[in-house]
Amino acid sequence: MDIAHLLNRRLEVWRSSRVPDGLGGWTTTKAPQGEVAAKVDQPSVRERMLAAQAGSEQTHSVYLLPDADVRRGDELRGDDQVLRVLAVVEPSGPVYRKAECQLIQKEGP
Repeated sequence: MDIAHLLNRRLEVWRSSRVPDGLGGWTTTKAPQGEVAAKVDQPSVRERMLAAQAGSEQTHSVYLLPDADVRRGDELRGDDQVLRVLAVVEPSGPVYRKAECQLIQKEGP
């Protein structure tokens, strides 16, 4: 089974890394890692309830190809949205990957 035909968006993957700050400490920055094909959906009520019970606020489910390099803590950016990856899960067969995400809304005017 191939889900590629369902993936209707391109999202940039941004990942945190630590770099020296020049004063003996570290600074955390985010840098682009590439793009992935994706389908962004609203999670079901059941998925949102399970996330809330685990202390998480899942607002979106992002479906990806099984070999997509997306990890917990990454940000998926596209179409004027930023989605923080809370967890990445896979079915028992490598058909797809699903990133459980939280929408980061912009502040201010």
